[in-house]
Amino acid sequence: MCEKILYGCLMGRGSRNGILRRMEALFAKKVCLTPTEIEQRLKSVSIQPTMQRISICQYVLCEADHPTAEEVKEWVDSRSFKMSLATVYNTLNILVSASLLREFKFSCLGKSVYDSNIVDHYHFFDVKNGKFHDIDPSLLSLSSQLPAEFQVSKTDILLTGNLIH
Repeated sequence: MCEKILYGCLMGRGSRNGILRRMEALFAKKVCLTPTEIEQRLKSVSIQPTMQRISICQYVLCEADHPTAEEVKEWVDSRSFKMSLATVYNTLNILVSASLLREFKFSCLGKSVYDSNIVDHYHFFDVKNGKFHDIDPSLLSLSSQLPAEFQVSKTDILLTGNLIH
Protein backbone atom coordinates (compact mmCIF):
# COMPACT_ATOMS: atom_id res chain seq x y z
CA MET A 1 0.00 0.00 0.00
CA CYS A 2 2.92 2.35 0.69
CA GLU A 3 3.92 2.26 -2.97
CA LYS A 4 0.37 3.10 -4.02
CA ILE A 5 0.25 6.12 -1.73
CA LEU A 6 3.62 7.24 -3.04
CA TYR A 7 2.47 7.38 -6.64
CA GLY A 8 -0.56 9.50 -5.86
CA CYS A 9 1.13 11.88 -3.43
CA LEU A 10 4.61 12.24 -4.87
CA MET A 11 3.63 12.74 -8.45
CA GLY A 12 0.40 14.70 -8.06
CA ARG A 13 -0.59 14.06 -11.69
CA GLY A 14 -3.87 12.49 -12.71
CA SER A 15 -6.49 11.01 -10.42
CA ARG A 16 -5.26 8.83 -7.60
CA ASN A 17 -7.31 5.83 -8.78
CA GLY A 18 -6.18 6.25 -12.38
CA ILE A 19 -2.55 6.38 -11.31
CA LEU A 20 -2.98 3.31 -9.11
CA ARG A 21 -4.58 1.31 -11.90
CA ARG A 22 -1.75 2.21 -14.30
CA MET A 23 0.91 1.38 -11.72
CA GLU A 24 -0.69 -1.92 -10.76
CA ALA A 25 -0.91 -2.94 -14.42
CA LEU A 26 2.65 -1.86 -15.17
CA PHE A 27 4.38 -3.17 -12.07
CA ALA A 28 2.23 -6.07 -10.91
CA LYS A 29 4.36 -8.87 -9.48
CA LYS A 30 4.09 -11.87 -11.74
CA VAL A 31 2.59 -15.08 -10.46
CA CYS A 32 5.37 -17.24 -9.15
CA LEU A 33 6.80 -19.58 -11.71
CA THR A 34 7.08 -23.29 -11.03
CA PRO A 35 10.55 -24.84 -11.08
CA THR A 36 9.69 -26.35 -14.48
CA GLU A 37 8.66 -22.94 -15.84
CA ILE A 38 11.85 -21.40 -14.47
CA GLU A 39 13.86 -24.16 -16.13
CA GLN A 40 12.13 -23.46 -19.46
CA ARG A 41 12.70 -19.73 -19.10
CA LEU A 42 16.41 -20.25 -18.45
CA LYS A 43 16.71 -22.59 -21.43
CA SER A 44 14.91 -20.04 -23.63
CA VAL A 45 17.79 -17.60 -23.06
CA SER A 46 20.49 -20.30 -23.38
CA ILE A 47 21.23 -20.60 -19.66
CA GLN A 48 21.90 -24.10 -18.39
CA PRO A 49 19.38 -24.67 -15.56
CA THR A 50 20.95 -25.97 -12.37
CA MET A 51 19.34 -26.46 -8.97
CA GLN A 52 21.21 -23.40 -7.69
CA ARG A 53 20.03 -21.20 -10.56
CA ILE A 54 16.44 -22.41 -10.29
CA SER A 55 16.44 -21.77 -6.55
CA ILE A 56 17.84 -18.26 -6.99
CA CYS A 57 15.31 -17.55 -9.76
CA GLN A 58 12.43 -18.63 -7.53
CA TYR A 59 13.36 -15.78 -5.22
CA VAL A 60 14.52 -13.00 -7.54
CA LEU A 61 11.93 -13.51 -10.28
CA CYS A 62 8.91 -14.32 -8.12
CA GLU A 63 9.19 -13.10 -4.55
CA ALA A 64 11.94 -10.57 -3.97
CA ASP A 65 11.67 -6.83 -4.31
CA HIS A 66 15.04 -5.23 -5.13
CA PRO A 67 17.17 -7.73 -3.18
CA THR A 68 20.92 -7.55 -2.67
CA ALA A 69 23.09 -10.60 -3.36
CA GLU A 70 23.39 -11.13 0.40
CA GLU A 71 19.59 -11.19 0.76
CA VAL A 72 19.34 -13.69 -2.09
CA LYS A 73 21.92 -15.93 -0.40
CA GLU A 74 20.12 -15.71 2.94
CA TRP A 75 16.79 -16.67 1.35
CA VAL A 76 18.25 -19.57 -0.65
CA ASP A 77 20.23 -20.87 2.34
CA SER A 78 17.10 -20.86 4.52
CA ARG A 79 14.87 -22.62 2.00
CA SER A 80 16.89 -25.03 -0.04
CA PHE A 81 20.57 -25.72 0.37
CA LYS A 82 23.63 -23.73 1.30
CA MET A 83 25.57 -22.09 -1.51
CA SER A 84 28.47 -19.71 -1.66
CA LEU A 85 28.03 -15.98 -2.12
CA ALA A 86 30.21 -16.32 -5.25
CA THR A 87 27.64 -18.71 -6.76
CA VAL A 88 24.88 -16.21 -6.00
CA TYR A 89 26.82 -13.34 -7.60
CA ASN A 90 27.74 -15.44 -10.64
CA THR A 91 24.12 -16.49 -11.15
CA LEU A 92 22.82 -12.93 -10.73
CA ASN A 93 25.38 -11.71 -13.29
CA ILE A 94 24.26 -14.42 -15.73
CA LEU A 95 20.61 -13.41 -15.25
CA VAL A 96 21.48 -9.75 -15.80
CA SER A 97 23.44 -10.61 -18.97
CA ALA A 98 20.41 -12.53 -20.25
CA SER A 99 18.11 -9.54 -19.49
CA LEU A 100 16.05 -11.51 -16.98
CA LEU A 101 17.12 -9.09 -14.23
CA ARG A 102 18.43 -5.55 -14.02
CA GLU A 103 21.24 -4.55 -11.70
CA PHE A 104 21.25 -1.15 -10.06
CA LYS A 105 24.26 0.20 -8.18
CA PHE A 106 22.93 2.80 -5.79
CA SER A 107 25.41 4.77 -3.70
CA CYS A 108 22.89 5.03 -0.85
CA LEU A 109 23.34 1.29 -0.25
CA GLY A 110 26.95 0.84 -1.23
CA LYS A 111 26.00 -2.34 -3.09
CA SER A 112 23.93 -3.55 -6.01
CA VAL A 113 20.24 -4.39 -5.93
CA TYR A 114 18.58 -6.62 -8.48
CA ASP A 115 15.22 -5.94 -10.06
CA SER A 116 13.04 -8.44 -11.93
CA ASN A 117 11.05 -5.54 -13.35
CA ILE A 118 12.90 -5.05 -16.63
CA VAL A 119 10.43 -2.46 -17.95
CA ASP A 120 12.00 1.02 -17.95
CA HIS A 121 11.16 2.71 -14.67
CA TYR A 122 12.59 4.91 -11.93
CA HIS A 123 13.10 4.25 -8.24
CA PHE A 124 12.25 5.94 -4.96
CA PHE A 125 14.42 4.93 -1.98
CA ASP A 126 12.80 5.34 1.43
CA VAL A 127 15.67 6.15 3.78
CA LYS A 128 13.58 5.33 6.87
CA ASN A 129 13.00 1.69 6.03
CA GLY A 130 15.61 1.09 3.33
CA LYS A 131 13.03 -0.03 0.76
CA PHE A 132 12.93 0.71 -2.96
CA HIS A 133 9.70 1.54 -4.77
CA ASP A 134 9.18 1.47 -8.54
CA ILE A 135 8.05 4.70 -10.19
CA ASP A 136 6.39 4.86 -13.60
CA PRO A 137 8.48 7.27 -15.77
CA SER A 138 5.33 8.81 -17.24
CA LEU A 139 4.55 10.23 -13.80
CA LEU A 140 7.66 12.42 -13.76
CA SER A 141 8.06 15.44 -15.96
CA LEU A 142 11.64 15.75 -17.18
CA SER A 143 12.98 17.99 -19.88
CA SER A 144 16.34 17.59 -21.51
CA GLN A 145 18.42 20.29 -23.09
CA LEU A 146 21.30 18.06 -24.05
CA PRO A 147 23.14 18.87 -27.26
CA ALA A 148 22.01 16.85 -30.28
CA GLU A 149 25.19 14.74 -30.29
CA PHE A 150 24.09 13.09 -27.01
CA GLN A 151 21.88 10.12 -27.81
CA VAL A 152 20.41 8.82 -24.57
CA SER A 153 19.62 5.11 -24.65
CA LYS A 154 18.63 4.61 -21.02
CA THR A 155 17.89 6.77 -18.00
CA ASP A 156 18.19 5.55 -14.40
CA ILE A 157 16.73 7.92 -11.84
CA LEU A 158 16.74 7.43 -8.09
CA LEU A 159 14.63 9.67 -5.89
CA THR A 160 15.58 9.52 -2.22
CA GLY A 161 13.47 10.61 0.72
CA ASN A 162 10.92 9.51 3.25
CA LEU A 163 7.69 7.80 2.34
CA ILE A 164 4.86 9.45 4.24
CA HIS A 165 2.32 6.86 5.33
